[in-house]
Amino acid sequence: MSDEIKNQLFNQQSDDSIDEKLLRLLSLVRKHLKMDVAFISEFTKTDRVFKVVDNQTNNTCVSVGNSDPICQTYCKKISDNELEPIIPNTHKHPITKAMPVTKKLNIGSYIGVPIVLASGIIYGTFCCYKTIFDNNLDNKDLAFLKLISELASELIEQKAQSDTLSIETKILIENIIKTKAITIYFQPIFNLATNRLSGYESLSRFFTEPYKTPDVWFKDADNLGLGEELEILAIHNTLHCMDELAPHAYVTINTSPAHILSGAINNVLNDVDCTRIILEVTEHSPITNYQAMRAALEPLRAKGVKLAIDDVGAGFSSFQHILELEADIIKLDISLTQNINNDRRKFLLAKALCGFAKAINCSIVAEGIENQEELSTLRKLGVDNVQGYFIGRPAPINEAIEYQAVTL
Repeated sequence: MSDEIKNQLFNQQSDDSIDEKLLRLLSLVRKHLKMDVAFISEFTKTDRVFKVVDNQTNNTCVSVGNSDPICQTYCKKISDNELEPIIPNTHKHPITKAMPVTKKLNIGSYIGVPIVLASGIIYGTFCCYKTIFDNNLDNKDLAFLKLISELASELIEQKAQSDTLSIETKILIENIIKTKAITIYFQPIFNLATNRLSGYESLSRFFTEPYKTPDVWFKDADNLGLGEELEILAIHNTLHCMDELAPHAYVTINTSPAHILSGAINNVLNDVDCTRIILEVTEHSPITNYQAMRAALEPLRAKGVKLAIDDVGAGFSSFQHILELEADIIKLDISLTQNINNDRRKFLLAKALCGFAKAINCSIVAEGIENQEELSTLRKLGVDNVQGYFIGRPAPINEAIEYQAVTL
């Protein structure tokens, strides 16, 4: 049973937080031992603090964040070997019957063990109790609790490491924002009717150690409550480059629906000529309220902003995005365009999408073009615009402007 529990708890693919996993452990132990309350405590210099709690009683004293002076607790006495780990009847025990916490928490019977970290430091305790006496508690129950406490200690170590990394990452992101340390690269988008540049996709690049891809930096920032600030910085840095680009060249900016809904994108584009700006929303970005999203887009559209749906063909939600948000541009995902010249299914799907786009008055941009054969096939399909490494790689502004003189 321990291997099964451990596999579930330490599954890296699980979306559960460590606190959620610890709560599952508590629930497992409380039910197995037929207890009323199970908790994990942490020791500070002065207090025993409840960190994770599974409390089936009406006593609110045992709640996350509540604490007691450490010297007045069972937890400390058990960890100091002043109190045995199993107490079947707290009212008859010579030590616990006189402790105020016995009455305060309404403890009838009790079992607890220290949580010892890999360093040997005692973190706190893993404890259970019920409000009535229980003479059936035995060493088998104690062995089970010790086993689970070892799993808990591994999770707590993991959480401590994660918290440390989060603090370090937050400091790094705050410094990126403070120093405006996002470099904007521009990938050219060419029109197949004119064979000349029609615009650029702006892409954020982070030259900060440790190396992380841009999507990871933005995801970390979002998890730490800094996502909007980081995205707005990227947009500011993009806008500062636009005067160096040809007047006819548009610029697409990747954005999160959440920041459109909050009004942050509208604010950053205030007093900006938006007729050359296209906002890209990926098909992977969840939108739960299309009516609210349409309302948030109205002032942006009034300024001349257009909307592109990115990654079309990579999944199903993009089609709903296109219809519900009345997109101006559909961007075909690389998963659809790659090897399209040799894959009839991809060819037919792209053909259908091109027909669909023209029917609803959308233009098509095909992404991820990597060779002449793919480009020639997309010409046959009547695709409006293309981008990809074969067309031009993302480049800093001083190099990107050279694409303005290139012809396909």
